[in-house]
Amino acid sequence: MSESMDEFKNLVDIVARLRAPDGCPWDRQQTHQSLRATFLQECYEVLDALDSGDTVALCEEMGDLMLHIVLQAQIAAEAGEFTIADSLRNISEKLVSRHPHVFGSTEVESAEEVTHNWVQLKQAEKGTDESILAGVPKEMPALGYSQEIQGRVARVGFDWEDDEGVIDKLAEEVDEFRKTESRKRQAEEFGDLLFTLANIARRLDVDLEAALREANQRFYRRFDHMEEACRRRGVNIGDLSFDEQNVLWEAAKREVGE
Repeated sequence: MSESMDEFKNLVDIVARLRAPDGCPWDRQQTHQSLRATFLQECYEVLDALDSGDTVALCEEMGDLMLHIVLQAQIAAEAGEFTIADSLRNISEKLVSRHPHVFGSTEVESAEEVTHNWVQLKQAEKGTDESILAGVPKEMPALGYSQEIQGRVARVGFDWEDDEGVIDKLAEEVDEFRKTESRKRQAEEFGDLLFTLANIARRLDVDLEAALREANQRFYRRFDHMEEACRRRGVNIGDLSFDEQNVLWEAAKREVGE
């Protein structure tokens, strides 16, 4: 533990030095907003390392993410907004207060009960005037946002009784989409379709963003395999008919697999 604290302090000191008057010009000109895009990119790179199972990459990407966190805190400290110690204190206090079954006398029997208590405690902290959906960042990817808000309302009982009800709703949305003719209404019905799919994924405990990322990666690997097969044959994939392309696709599914 002491080694971890020493390394964390070393990172904080390095960032402070980079932001000093005689530090790095690039680091000195950064602001909360200028770091926003790369901050989000680092988050996705952590997710990519998690998806790949590459723990060496995960270690490196977590370091990059921590750099952004410390740099944001240093910028805030210089502006008199807050310090890294304030952030650490806040999360420590939150963890203790929302785990009364660990740090207090409350007893729980399951992870589901812990989740329920967490929601109740969070609502009590924020007051009853604020929606339980208010804390979900609107900048989240749309699919993840959909899954999160549906999960939050489900915790207070606003949910289908069984999976079949949601599946029936999906069939209903598909039928409505098919019958819609105007572009505006098609877009709205397509959104309803995605929203219902997000709900099904939530109920099945499927991380929708991760599932779609994996599907994208499978498609990439298979199509790349198709292109390589065309290069070996000296043909342009764009010159093939759809049926010919589909033969290559089925071969890629067999040879590349998951």
